[in-house]
This record gives sequence, C-alpha cells and structure tokens, in this order.
Amino acid sequence: MPRATLAFILLVFALSLLAAEKPRVFITDSTSWEMSGGFGASGDTAAGAVRGGARPQTAEIMKTFGERCPEVIVTNKREKADYVVLLDHEGGKGYARKDNKVVVFNKDGDMLYSGSTRAHGNAVKDACNAIKKELPTAPPAQPKDDKKPTS
Repeated sequence: MPRATLAFILLVFALSLLAAEKPRVFITDSTSWEMSGGFGASGDTAAGAVRGGARPQTAEIMKTFGERCPEVIVTNKREKADYVVLLDHEGGKGYARKDNKVVVFNKDGDMLYSGSTRAHGNAVKDACNAIKKELPTAPPAQPKDDKKPTS
C-alpha cells in the first residue's frame, strides 16, 4: 500500500477518534412568539394591524454553536445527546428589551446552567462554558524524576 494512502487512512481514523470524544449537544427552543402592531387615525379614516407568529431561532443557534463552541458536536438526535440546550427568545418588547434565556441540561435531565443574555451569541458562549466545566479534564502530568538512583 502506498505511504500516502496509509497516511491518509491513519489521519481519517485519528480525526474520527477525536470527534468521538467530543460531547454531543441537542439544541431546541421553546415556541417563541412575537407580536407587533399599530393603529392610526386621521380625520374620518382609521387603520390598524396586528402581526404575530413564531420566531424560531434553532438553526441560528446551531450555526453559532458550531462556530463558537468547537469542543462539542451539535446533533439533531436528542437520544444521542450528552447535553440539551434550551433557548427561549423573547420578542415583541422593543429592540432594547429582547432577551435570550438559555438552559443547559445534562444527559440525566439535571439542570447545569440557566441564564439570560441580550444577544444569542452570548447565550451560546454561556451554554458552551457551562458544558466545558462539566467535561472531564486530563489528570495533571506527573513531574519527571530525573534523578538516577545512586549506588
């Protein structure tokens, strides 16, 4: 087998092992709603309108997680996830008052973190930090004993 092919196979295998070590995160959102409307009148004429509907943020949060939290793998299979991130995006209160609530649960359903941010990027950062705190860390390296036994 040519060396280049063997090197490629080993590289793919090593990368798959690294990917397998990353925790899997399932991202979901509550059904967020936004309502807006207005009414105006002038003389004998009046008009108004109200609009509303769901504002799903899940795809945007998944994209942001992939960019800002490379320590995890985003999955769309809840049953394979090590963590679940729930995002609740509030809207309809004016630009300055929108709020992103985020909650992180472990595989057992225990809440690890909850918080609120103004920007969804900060919600991702906070959720990622909560997950990273839970990841096992490698034991500290043992100092080498350079001393040779004396006879």
